[in-house]
Amino acid sequence: MSTAAVRVRGPRGETLAAYAFLSPTFILLGVFVLVPMVGALIISLQRTNGFGAGTFAGLANYDTLLHDPLFWRSTLNTVLFTAIVTPLSMALGLGAAVLLNSVLPARGVFRSILIVPMAVSGIATALMATLIFDENSGILDKLFRFLGLPDVAWQSGGAAAFVSVVLVTLWWRVGFNMLIYLAGLQGIGEDVHEAARLDGATGWQRFRYMTIPLVGPSTFFLLIMNVIYSFQVFDIIFVLTGGGPRNATSVLVTYAYDTGFVTRDQGYAAAIGMVLLLIMLSFTALQWRTNKSRDLAG
Repeated sequence: MSTAAVRVRGPRGETLAAYAFLSPTFILLGVFVLVPMVGALIISLQRTNGFGAGTFAGLANYDTLLHDPLFWRSTLNTVLFTAIVTPLSMALGLGAAVLLNSVLPARGVFRSILIVPMAVSGIATALMATLIFDENSGILDKLFRFLGLPDVAWQSGGAAAFVSVVLVTLWWRVGFNMLIYLAGLQGIGEDVHEAARLDGATGWQRFRYMTIPLVGPSTFFLLIMNVIYSFQVFDIIFVLTGGGPRNATSVLVTYAYDTGFVTRDQGYAAAIGMVLLLIMLSFTALQWRTNKSRDLAG
């Protein structure tokens, strides 16, 4: 066998081996992601009532969405929730990572405290949060009464309910952001900061012009993940507020759930899900095309 033949078969064999190793992942994605997505798309084109087969309705469900005030209210709540939670959780995560990457005493203890919420499910987190934010027996309102402060209507007040959801979500998400940022910070050589100090850069200048750009890949990753999570938030809101009061905390996923499993209009719920998928794909594609830091070495 000639050397040229070996060179030709070598890369081709490596390619086939790579596809062989990737094939289980492709099969799982196809069965558990692509097939359900196609099924949801088909259902979104049907008129259903939860009993029997649906009837083809074309784009009627999507047309109804355009004139549904509750859909737009849920969309606005989702966008507002995302706009608040994403930057706050990333900023707090970055700040915590910078502190824990320094010579802070008992760094291991603080890291563990921040990471512990990651090990707790969203349902369990929301159940624990009800012990804090319950209007009648919650720890927080009891503390307010002890201090002589007025009670806060965490369940019956729209703004207060929304704030409670945001606070619980931040407590749950900051640890994940901190962990990713901490990994990025530990990949930055100390000689870089030492050179900046020798040049007279202050601590803020080093953070603003060196640390933030150098953790750009981590920021890109976390931005995508936090936005996707925020648009898909369900468990915390479902347990803590149920989307109330008066739809003040209703988001797209809780609205789709209520539509599909309470009113049993699976076609309309699937249409909401497809719109949510389109929003996520559009945002991810836009970030991928416009964010140059994704290709930098963190």
